[in-house]
Amino acid sequence: MSSEEPLDRYTPGHGCADYRVEHYDLELDCRLASNRLIGKSVMTAVSRGKLKTIVLSLAGLRASKISVKSAGKSVKVAKYAQREEQLLITLVEPIGKDKKFSTQIRYEGNPVPSVGLWGDVGWEELADGVLVAGQPTGAPTWFPCNDHPSQKASYRISVSTDANYRPVCNGTLVAHSVKSSRETWVYEQLEPMASYLATVQIGRYELVPLSDQPRGAHRMDTEQVPLAVAVSPRLRARALAGLAKQRAMMDTFEYCFGPYPFPGYTVVVTEDELDIPLEAQTLSIIGRNHLDRSWEAQRLVAHELSHQWFGNSLTVSSWEDIWLHEGFACYAEWIWSEASGTMEVAERARLAHRMLAGQPEDLVIGAPGPELMFDDRVYKRGALAVHALREAFGEEAFFGLLREWTARFAHRNVQTSDLIALADELIPGCGAASVLEPWLYRAELPSLGGRA
Repeated sequence: MSSEEPLDRYTPGHGCADYRVEHYDLELDCRLASNRLIGKSVMTAVSRGKLKTIVLSLAGLRASKISVKSAGKSVKVAKYAQREEQLLITLVEPIGKDKKFSTQIRYEGNPVPSVGLWGDVGWEELADGVLVAGQPTGAPTWFPCNDHPSQKASYRISVSTDANYRPVCNGTLVAHSVKSSRETWVYEQLEPMASYLATVQIGRYELVPLSDQPRGAHRMDTEQVPLAVAVSPRLRARALAGLAKQRAMMDTFEYCFGPYPFPGYTVVVTEDELDIPLEAQTLSIIGRNHLDRSWEAQRLVAHELSHQWFGNSLTVSSWEDIWLHEGFACYAEWIWSEASGTMEVAERARLAHRMLAGQPEDLVIGAPGPELMFDDRVYKRGALAVHALREAFGEEAFFGLLREWTARFAHRNVQTSDLIALADELIPGCGAASVLEPWLYRAELPSLGGRA
């Protein structure tokens, strides 16, 4: 595939198939008062063919200095240019096929969200801090990247910012230092991560462990996953009350989906109200308006936690298969609804089907198109597709399939055909394709419990 062809027709201009990223090392200096970001990015990657032009995504920030290395030697840069949301680095001589190389890019600017089909995404100023909403194309608003879910890589993120503010990033905090009125926080995300899941959240946060919460009725016989909430002192009591069932929720999902795929999990609570919670690897970001104990708030908390399995560990190969993220996460809401004694899964399925029956039947959720890939029908009908598998296979086979799905494809990219092939392997003669086809690839809504 040439660099001129889109890697994904859902997000043209984002992502390049000419090379595969292995690691990002980001050093960020964030000046909160002026919303000024000064960054250095070192990207390590492997070429897939002869590589004359390196294409990255970068939006609203200006690259100021670029160098490229391969095999320990400098590679001469003929020129670099920025157009729209792309940074193009042209080399004097191409890098050979299957060769490891690195780019070092210094850049700066006043980051702002990128405006597109899905509203404002990316780096956003809060009343007192910073929020990053990465899905699906927000990552280039704060660092140059190969911006596509198939480009999973490890990360090291160093953030220097004003004293008394705490940046929260993906992975594990490995260093913290103070110098004058500035503090530097360093995080490492060792498990592969898609660029849209990378994040920086900055606020007057304190990190509060959720270490003494009651366990769930179902639990794995494994070491407990470290849980925490990053929250301002003013909201601490509300956050602890609103997230009081986080441990039981984790126990339930580990029992149903298999072991949690990362070293720890943190919920960031912003002082601002948010329209919807945000997904990031090892993190969820919720607004202060999501802290009550109502089902509407609790289902959102469950939804974001379940994305650690479905979306973060298992990540779609292309956006067309977004139902594999959102359908499974919506179904996880229903599982938690039943486990928490709120409402049984079967009743949640009936309510969702009734709601869908009153809406236009003009969307094929297995290929929804970019404009509608986050339509609520993708979520609800996707969950009903998962429920159809459960009804067809039975409890033991269904949950065995989910656990094997998350284990075999952990930290990898997936597509719908992978799920079907795995189901057919584990449950010979199950006809997974015929179960899923009417839910995913027909506009007409199937009857509940039927295939037509």
